Amino acid sequence: MLNATCEVEEAPQFEPADWIGVDRGIVNLATTSDGDNHQGTGLQRYRRRHARLRTELQAKKAAGSRSAARRLARRSARETRHASNENHKISKQIVADARRTERGIALEELSGIRDRVRLRRHQRATLSTWPFHQLGEFLQYKALRAGVPFVEVDPAYTSQQCPVPWCGHTKKANRPDRDTFRCRRCGFAGPADVIAATNIRQRACVAWAFVSMPVPDPTIRGKGDATPARQPAATGSATRREHPSPKPGHSRPRS
Repeated sequence: MLNATCEVEEAPQFEPADWIGVDRGIVNLATTSDGDNHQGTGLQRYRRRHARLRTELQAKKAAGSRSAARRLARRSARETRHASNENHKISKQIVADARRTERGIALEELSGIRDRVRLRRHQRATLSTWPFHQLGEFLQYKALRAGVPFVEVDPAYTSQQCPVPWCGHTKKANRPDRDTFRCRRCGFAGPADVIAATNIRQRACVAWAFVSMPVPDPTIRGKGDATPARQPAATGSATRREHPSPKPGHSRPRS
């Protein structure tokens, strides 16, 4: 086997006209703020079938079968390649849409998600084996190579916050079930994953405004600005201005 590497120059980054928010999940692998949904139904069936076969091979391996151990390693590598291929296809399509519309890509910063999220027992294996971080890495390097701006934003309450600008109500009750969002204050409703992606997009707009803000140069002054005169150092603790005492024989005029 021959491994070869090459360096690919990054395209110049453009100023985004808007952002595409991307919400990642288990059932829906990636949902964008445009409403595009990359479902993982087929991948879930594939992984469940491999999980059953893996259980059988692990039982044979425990019994001392060497061929079962080799087959188990090959099957694990095959499953990893399949998941990577799905991530490549999803990230390629999202980056192509962003570049065509001159928009940036925004993701949730999901580091440590396995320690923060509480799941049911049947969901733990899916979360621990699904490469969320890999999908983010693929989106990032493909975006940089295409010159598409890329940011990660705070993931807190993106699926519970109302995206209506004048509302913004955040409550767990806004999610009556996994697939539905309905604001308890203003009544705005929609698919929960699309709502989360929309909140990610809005947070990216705010974050990019601070990131791209020019740093003021202290050496440049506007026309007419004068250098402030240096004030003498204060030598006392008094804050009231002391007036000179009147000379003898002179009275202070009354106001």
